[in-house]
Amino acid sequence: MSLNSSGSTTMLTLPPFSFPLSARVPALVFSALTYLTIISCNLMVVVTIAINHNLHKPMYMLLINLPVCDMMGATAFFPQMISSMLYDPRVIPYWACVTQALFVHTYGGGSLLILTAMALDRYIAICQPLSYNTIMTNTNLIKIISAVWLTDIVVVFVVIVLLFRLTICRNLISDMYCNNPSLMKLACEATHVNNIYGLFTLVLFQGVSLGVVLFTYLQILITCVFKKQSDARSKAIQTCGAHLIVFLFLECNAFFTLLSHRFESAPTFLRRALGVSVMVFPPLLNPLIYSFNTKDIRRHILIFLKRKTFAS
Repeated sequence: MSLNSSGSTTMLTLPPFSFPLSARVPALVFSALTYLTIISCNLMVVVTIAINHNLHKPMYMLLINLPVCDMMGATAFFPQMISSMLYDPRVIPYWACVTQALFVHTYGGGSLLILTAMALDRYIAICQPLSYNTIMTNTNLIKIISAVWLTDIVVVFVVIVLLFRLTICRNLISDMYCNNPSLMKLACEATHVNNIYGLFTLVLFQGVSLGVVLFTYLQILITCVFKKQSDARSKAIQTCGAHLIVFLFLECNAFFTLLSHRFESAPTFLRRALGVSVMVFPPLLNPLIYSFNTKDIRRHILIFLKRKTFAS
């Protein structure tokens, strides 16, 4: 079968859900509530930082990018998945599949780069406190944020451009949602260029990010230990613990998901489960771990909620 990869009428088929028809409505409602929870929690963090001028500090200006990225990822995943629960078989136009892949990979790469920038900020704040205000100026902060998003968008855009050069002759997506590895499997020609560039993006987004995060937090821990102060150690644990847990979860999950596409022997269910979890859990847990666990943000959120409660 030969399909026109650039035609908007080309329809692709997504894998069916494993649950019975009787569970479709509860699953749809649960998915919709999960999506609304993700949007509400992340939006609350964005608004809280935006409207409180005393939160307009480098740490929070970097942090505000994370919920924005999480909302983009959740929106790329949940609406399509929820709508596809209403139909059998699950189908999606090629152009919509590529668009979903674009935002899915922008979310994944952006999350890793933002977390890397946050690690560098904490490294400077704890290991070089006297130079922090000199280094993390508003100008440099804008440069860091711009570099994160520009790098993410350009790298992912090239991934999508390389997809369009392929002619597809299959129409079955191997994952529960559209991504670059699944779309490449539809091609009926060699994908060597795509594979090489994919390895480059893997090293850039995951290799560099992992190296920077591990180095910075190792330096933070060493600095706090040499200070021999219990409050410094507590600060290190509080600063590093949550960040490392979420970063490593995202890093390992994304890495093994992408790696499983290169080994046909990898269990299909495991690959799909890992792929779905990376789209659900980080956007759901990040506002709780990074924001509600941060004293200043938590305090402003509670003040906002109390005002709304008393006003009603």
